[in-house]
Amino acid sequence: MTMTSDILGTVDKLRRQVSDLHAELTRNELVAWTAGNVSARVPGQDLMVIKPSGVSYDDLSPENMVLTDLYGTAVDGGGSPSSDTDAHAYVYRHMPEVNGVVHTHSTYATAWAARGEAIPCVLTMMADEFGGEIPVGPFALIGDDSIGRGIVEVLSGHRSTAVLMKNHGVFTIGKDARSAVKSAVLCEEVARTVHISRQLGDPLPIGQAHIDSLYERYQNVYGQK
Repeated sequence: MTMTSDILGTVDKLRRQVSDLHAELTRNELVAWTAGNVSARVPGQDLMVIKPSGVSYDDLSPENMVLTDLYGTAVDGGGSPSSDTDAHAYVYRHMPEVNGVVHTHSTYATAWAARGEAIPCVLTMMADEFGGEIPVGPFALIGDDSIGRGIVEVLSGHRSTAVLMKNHGVFTIGKDARSAVKSAVLCEEVARTVHISRQLGDPLPIGQAHIDSLYERYQNVYGQK
């Protein structure tokens, strides 16, 4: 594949960004050993940058991030991409608004996934960030794009940027890779808080009108413009 200097410059920038964002997964204790991954779409190209398979987080660098096409085939002659590459690639092919994907097995969120149970919207933070519950996706095996199909099936048209894949773990999406990492961090935070709340009693639901209002404010008003 022939790439212009502009595309090569963008790829280099994304390699650095994706490499750096993996440190957020370890810093927030969302991953163990070599599990988990971050990817980013190359804007305007049928390409993405993703973590290499089976490489320690301590050994990750911009240079060993893998550039693939949107069918998971490495195009830069580098190492093998993540075992979850097919899932990421499927999401990018079918959700053009998505430019970042993250996968973790973070403890509390994955505990909900192991029960096949959605996290109910009982926190204003959930209404803000996810616009309602965090849904559950179907059970699927690694090895083809089955996981990707499940992610797209659940999250297409859904406010949530996170899905709990049954018996597996968390996948999050975002307008860029950093946004997808933020979603993964907050997914684990609310999974832990709601779990603890249920140990104390029945969490109080938030009415749909309040959820809608909170989501609208956070998405369109909150923060610096």
